[in-house]
Amino acid sequence: MTKHHRQLPPPAAPRTVSPQLQRAKMLDRVEERLRAVLDEEHRRWRTTDARGAGLVESLAELVSAGGDRARPTVFLTGYLAAGGDPGAPAPVDAAAALELLDTCTLIRADIRENAALRRGIPTLHVSRAAEHEHGGWAGEARRFGEASATLAGDLALALADRLAARLPAEPWRVWDELRRERTIGSYGHQALAAEYLEDPWPGRCVAGCDRGCSAGWYALRHPLRLGAALAARPDLDAVYAAYARPLHAAWRLRGFLDGGPEFTWDAEMLRELLLDAEERDAAERLIDELVCRARHTVAAPPLAEGWREELAAFAVRVAARDA
Repeated sequence: MTKHHRQLPPPAAPRTVSPQLQRAKMLDRVEERLRAVLDEEHRRWRTTDARGAGLVESLAELVSAGGDRARPTVFLTGYLAAGGDPGAPAPVDAAAALELLDTCTLIRADIRENAALRRGIPTLHVSRAAEHEHGGWAGEARRFGEASATLAGDLALALADRLAARLPAEPWRVWDELRRERTIGSYGHQALAAEYLEDPWPGRCVAGCDRGCSAGWYALRHPLRLGAALAARPDLDAVYAAYARPLHAAWRLRGFLDGGPEFTWDAEMLRELLLDAEERDAAERLIDELVCRARHTVAAPPLAEGWREELAAFAVRVAARDA
């Protein structure tokens, strides 16, 4: 009797994870890390200092409210495009640190601008002032709210620096540079506004300004460079800087045309006075040109599989209408 053997199918080829899925999985880990850091801090204080635990709760509520996680997304894009290990813990810590740094900056901006809402919930200085007023506490409710929110920002910054302290030397240097330029850039914005010198037209960005600014030159260039440094790809530092420069300008110009958050009533007035249909078309063509320049910079350098295309597509999304 002939013995028949069942022929087994050949082993399936390993499935390639798309760049978008790689990044999404890492962002999920960043969310988990943020929760873990804030939960750990809350546990530390809840049995010894209920007021301190309350401050942590306020910060955790703002962080968990979400937002676009823009800086972690840009950083992870630069890291993974540079061939960084998606399973490593260090980039998750760095991304969480960037989000906490961003939270600190937003809290302080909300105080300066007396904003009422952030991420769909009352801003910290507003909610803390309401708590003071409701409790009938001594002193001025507004000042208590602003002081409490400032301290919550300090806590976010301390937690961010604690996470970043574990970075290797070169990534930490980029982190330190980002921190300093962000502070100076924010001050510059406030000083220009106070001196009535601020111009809503983003001409400096379009002309190639390469320093920190209130809009966040650090929102693109520094997170990308941090990703390259953590992936041990110093050859990409100049590439990412050249990619970020025109993309930053295109993003700023898009914000001006569409009324982004950095552009208030004065920008709206300037648009109505200066931009007729022909001039708006010219601005749109300039955005397209800037995006093309950004895409060109990543067309040749050696990047991880699929990431050259993703960086090109990312440039289009950053400068797209309603982006």
